[in-house]
This record gives sequence, C-alpha cells and structure tokens, in this order.
Amino acid sequence: MDNVQQWAMEQKAQQIIEILKNKDFNAVYAKDLDEAKQTVLSMIPAGSSIAVGGSVTLNEMNLIDDFRKGDYKFIDRYNVKTFDEMLDKYREGFTSDVFVTSVNAVTKNGELVCTDCTGNRTGAIAFGPKKVIVVIGVNKIVENIDEGIKRAKDVAPSNAKRINHKTPCVEDNICHNCHTSQCICNITSIIHNCYKFPGRISVVVVPQVLGY
Repeated sequence: MDNVQQWAMEQKAQQIIEILKNKDFNAVYAKDLDEAKQTVLSMIPAGSSIAVGGSVTLNEMNLIDDFRKGDYKFIDRYNVKTFDEMLDKYREGFTSDVFVTSVNAVTKNGELVCTDCTGNRTGAIAFGPKKVIVVIGVNKIVENIDEGIKRAKDVAPSNAKRINHKTPCVEDNICHNCHTSQCICNITSIIHNCYKFPGRISVVVVPQVLGY
C-alpha cells in the first residue's frame, strides 16, 4: 500500500470516529493492530469477566491468548466439546463485565450493523454485558444500513466456510437465503446510537483492512 492509500484510510478512520462520538459511542483511533490490541487491553480492568463474539478481527489481533493468560475470567466459548456447552458459554457471556467483538459494518451515519447465526453477538452488543468493545478496520465502513446488511450477506459464505457450516453458500460463494439450521444469517441487529448508556460501547477503529 502506498502512502496516499494509507492517508486515505487514516482520514476515513478519523471521520467515522467523530461521527460515532457524536452518537455517544466511545470511539478510539488505533494506528495499527498492535496499538488496537493494547487499546482493548487497557480498557479491561484486571479481574474482569470477558466474553467474545466470533471474529476474524480478534483472531488477527491474537487477543484470545491474552484473555486466556491474563488476569481475567475468560468465558472461553472455544474450549467446549458440545454445542450445548457452547450455548451455555454464550448465555454466560450476557452477564460478563466486558464483551469484545467486531461487527459486519458501520455506516457513515454511525450505526453498527450485525448479522448473526445464534444471536449471541447481536444480543450482547445490544444489552447485557456492562461494557462492549468493538474493533473494526475501515473496510467495514459503508454508506448506509442497507449497504451494511448487504455487506454482511456478501461475506456470509466466507464466514460459513470458516466455521464449517454446511450451507449452500459454501459451495458457490453466493448467498441463497437458505432454509437450514446451519444458516448463519438468522438475526440482524442495528445499534443506532449509544444515547441510553453513553460510552457503554467502545469502537476501536484501525486504518487497515481487518476481518471479513
């Protein structure tokens, strides 16, 4: 990437941060993944219970290892043997101190758009955990809510393949609006603002391409 492209991404990041701040999100700029990781960790007090949403962005940051090794109570959704055990972890996550995740899209009007399989991420962002931390790259910024939902659908085949769901889209990379229990597009949420609980949701914006 050349300097002009990087400058454009930095400007895009700074602009969405101001929009999010005006809607009472705690929006923070991080210049790269390392700074984003340190920013997230600095927001979480020692001893906190932490839950996470499934996220390629968090994997790219290697945050899960920090949560496991740090002075936290990590609600480890990945250390389970059955789907029922995973659902129990999801439910436990609703009462966590901190929920860390990414989203499918952030609109230029400052709305967070998510489409989920089970609803653990959409639900936890909306209500439950005392604090929510969302990490996004500027590739997640879209024009409006319709474009956010379209973006979620466009990346759904990649996400379905990533988590080994047997859906039609993993065969041809096309969303079929499938009717199957393994569909990952069951619940869509839109967080319009953070006015009710100012600062409850933090959004860390990185001027890079992150996640799907």
